[in-house]
Amino acid sequence: MVEWTDFERATIQNIFSKIDYDVVGPAALTRCLVVYPWTQRYFAKFGNLYNADAISANPNVKAHGKTVLCGLERAVKNLDNIKAEYTELSVLHSEKLQVDPDNFLLLADCLTVVIAAQLGEDFTADVHAAFQKFLAVVVSALRKQYH
Repeated sequence: MVEWTDFERATIQNIFSKIDYDVVGPAALTRCLVVYPWTQRYFAKFGNLYNADAISANPNVKAHGKTVLCGLERAVKNLDNIKAEYTELSVLHSEKLQVDPDNFLLLADCLTVVIAAQLGEDFTADVHAAFQKFLAVVVSALRKQYH
């Protein structure tokens, strides 16, 4: 079980209250698909992912990026029980979608870059540390069902 300080709890909730899901989610997923093109294989049904412009304009990428942030919001609301909250998502990604679990780390890194850019000077070292801890717990929860 993860122990959260009051600062970490407040920081994580504050980050999610400040960001625009319609901007941050698609930007993070777009960054992931562009910087790590092998991740595109899981999104074959999304259509045109041939270059950065096509990826960033793709409505399926935008919608799924927002879905990812809504999923993260579930973790924010359940900080004390993220692994249980993500059991079904872990099973889905491991058994049905067969996503390489390392991709969760790649997307987490891209999300960190996008949020840091959005928050600017407010993304201090302490805020970054709290956010990284949160993402590490989320990634661990998503990897739980992998064998």
